[in-house]
Amino acid sequence: MTYRRGMLSDFFEGVAVKRLTLVETVSPKSNQHEIQGIKLLRRMFGDADRKSIPTRFIWLNDENEGLSEDGFISWSNVRKGKPRAPEYHLYYSGNIVTEAMKPGDALFLALRRDGTAMVVVVPLDSTIQSQLLWLFGIDEQPELAFAFREITGDDSARLDFAARYVLDELGIDLEEPEVDAIDPLIARFGTTFPPTREFSAFARQTLRDVSPLDDPDAALFAWMEREEQLFRRLERHIIAGQLSGVVGNKNALVEGVLSLSMQLHQRRRSRAGRALENHFETILEAHGLRYARGAETENRNKPDFLFPGTAEYADVAFPADRLTMLGVKFTLKDRWRQVLAEANRIRDKHLLTFEPGISGHQTSQIAASRLQLVIPRAIHSTFTTAQQSGLMDVRGFLGLVRGRQAG
Repeated sequence: MTYRRGMLSDFFEGVAVKRLTLVETVSPKSNQHEIQGIKLLRRMFGDADRKSIPTRFIWLNDENEGLSEDGFISWSNVRKGKPRAPEYHLYYSGNIVTEAMKPGDALFLALRRDGTAMVVVVPLDSTIQSQLLWLFGIDEQPELAFAFREITGDDSARLDFAARYVLDELGIDLEEPEVDAIDPLIARFGTTFPPTREFSAFARQTLRDVSPLDDPDAALFAWMEREEQLFRRLERHIIAGQLSGVVGNKNALVEGVLSLSMQLHQRRRSRAGRALENHFETILEAHGLRYARGAETENRNKPDFLFPGTAEYADVAFPADRLTMLGVKFTLKDRWRQVLAEANRIRDKHLLTFEPGISGHQTSQIAASRLQLVIPRAIHSTFTTAQQSGLMDVRGFLGLVRGRQAG
């Protein structure tokens, strides 16, 4: 589903989260399709005797695996017509998502402004759970009873790059406004996707007031956000042209939409990773730092950035403590381990990522592997206070490299 960019309160009325128990899941020991601990949900669903709500069910994990299916949830007063106080039950329709959920998983139940609902099931203590808790402004870890938060107009923070990343994981596509209109994009690139390096340079040119010297963290964040905005405008224009040729042919249209939906996510993430490298390289150039991009090390490994360069790394007489390696991954998932073997001479490695709200369990694993996360300052707030003390921002990384290159 596509929404116009705005505030979180434009899309959701409220959200509740809980940890699933055995009797709430579909299993040999339970098949009742009922959610427990729902007392707080009267604030969300009201006092209607019965209502059935169209619902999108989603299951996600940190390995980029997902399931989704449309169904419904029903909110019922089982004591309707009786003199005793009302007693409400919450039931869900069976589907591939409810069959996949397990005891201990975290369940997010969100009511949307259009009257529909969203049920999202994720593994407990996972990164996607941390991201959803941050997105919805819930501080508590999921317990057996629901924790509820109403989403009001006070949730006025603009949905920035980090928030849109999480919404994209849920399949909520924010429609970009007219970013400098579409005409300059078409005039420059036509109706085909240009090389990423060329598109990155174009995005930077539209933000001439951004200084990578004054604030490299803000510059990197702004450039990435602008490129995403421009790319989605161009993408929407190109896709509209591709689908126009099959309008009227129902089967071809359905097949075209399904094929494009699978391509969209893959293309966006792939291009985002290369764009991050392109923009970061521009920052390195602005700061006059020496580096090699994609240099080959042992066993034909190619770290994204090697400092100060290939010759120094190959020279066994060059002090290892003056070498630096930086991997670049727009998202982590479980691919962060790949960088650990990319430069054997460098014991403590660095990894630049834009993924918000990585779980505490994963950041602990990363730190134990002597890998330092480098994350733009604007994304630090998506992590817990304890986690933030272990993060490095872009300015800090540049200072580290500068100091090593100065000897």
